Amino acid sequence: MADLSESLRRLIAMQGPIPLALYMAQANAHYYSTRDPLGAGGDFITAPEISQMFGEMVGVWITDVWRRAGSPARVIYAEPGPGRGTLARDALRVASRFGLMPEVHFIEGSPALRRMQAEAFPQAVWHEDLSTLPEDAPILLVANEFLDALPVRQLAKTPQGWRERMVGLDGDRFVPVAGGLPMDHAVPAPWREAEAGAIVETCPAAAAVMGEIGARLVAQGGAALIIDYGYAPRQMGSTFQALRAHAHVDPFEAPGEADLTCLVDFVTAAQVAQAQGARVMGIAGQGGWLMALGMAERAAALAKVAPDETQAAYHRLTAPDQMGVLFKVLGLAGREWPDGAGFAPPAPVS
Repeated sequence: MADLSESLRRLIAMQGPIPLALYMAQANAHYYSTRDPLGAGGDFITAPEISQMFGEMVGVWITDVWRRAGSPARVIYAEPGPGRGTLARDALRVASRFGLMPEVHFIEGSPALRRMQAEAFPQAVWHEDLSTLPEDAPILLVANEFLDALPVRQLAKTPQGWRERMVGLDGDRFVPVAGGLPMDHAVPAPWREAEAGAIVETCPAAAAVMGEIGARLVAQGGAALIIDYGYAPRQMGSTFQALRAHAHVDPFEAPGEADLTCLVDFVTAAQVAQAQGARVMGIAGQGGWLMALGMAERAAALAKVAPDETQAAYHRLTAPDQMGVLFKVLGLAGREWPDGAGFAPPAPVS
């Protein structure tokens, strides 16, 4: 495969600096298509890989919602970015005990990860994006650490006003630079008078995904969980970062060789789905949400066999100084579907 860094250098040399969103999109497309990034030998580890308890709690949640919706006979389980299939395996194992055996649909563009998913779910159907999912049955959608890897647009305040943050070259090095076009109109009014150096992030790709999810929930019925690291309420500042071998590295060095991510704006994500007519259950911290689902009791049971390993995993997934607060859970539902556990009282999204 052609060297991505050289391709991007040629592109910048020919047409000038490129938007950060394009740089991020190209880098992550290359990154995810060429490797399995998960686990101790990869670049990062996600909650389902830390412990089976995470996927089991997701399974409890979707099963509870499904049963209280009347246990429809045909239902779609959809997961964008399912990694190795670990979350689906653990969640659907629990669900099957209560009669929930949905059709499995994965949204995955990586050939390497599709092969791994097929080992666990040979009957699954794969999609490049959400648009080709079935439209004739309720949908139970779970997106864990999916939105954070979608390309983000950054607007930076310069002495001349707001400009889009671009990626240019300093010799052979990729560096952030300010674009030439005024972008003041694209910045929310309360932030336009910020001091020079301020940065605002938006994610049009995430908005498109959330709009599609919201529209499907309204048209088909069902519920969705969006789980990721992010913030609520909205905030300013750059959250653009890169992970390689479980350590933070320079995101402008070696594009395509590290996982590029940004924190998810959960308020905007909720509002976009709500604008399509979906009902927002709320936004909860991951730790509190897992405990509301009964994870402490599940951990106590597993600790009888592996006490140290179980306690370490429980702490990492729920503690405020680990994943318990930074990671958040957004619950959504179709109009006629019930609220799910862990979102009482619902968080405002306005």
